[in-house]
Amino acid sequence: MRVVLAEDLFLLRDGLVRMLEAFDFEIAAAVESGPELTKALAELRPDVAVVDVRLPPSHTDEGLQCALAARRARPGLPVLVLSQHVEQLYARELL
Repeated sequence: MRVVLAEDLFLLRDGLVRMLEAFDFEIAAAVESGPELTKALAELRPDVAVVDVRLPPSHTDEGLQCALAARRARPGLPVLVLSQHVEQLYARELL
């Protein structure tokens, strides 16, 4: 299964990559910003996306917005959203 992972914190991103690879997931891309995520989702067409809600450049909701745009382009794309902030609105938007 091909995964695109978006997390701006290097240590967390690296740890997630290592954990997923240990369970035989293929990491198609591991990116740290909204623009990189948008490009990876469009070009690589992964089977699943693992996305931090808050990504550079503004650290607001770029990850969520990228995930929503990818879902519009590919309905049914599985997206796992990571966040340190509990926002039910984020989950509702993706559902």
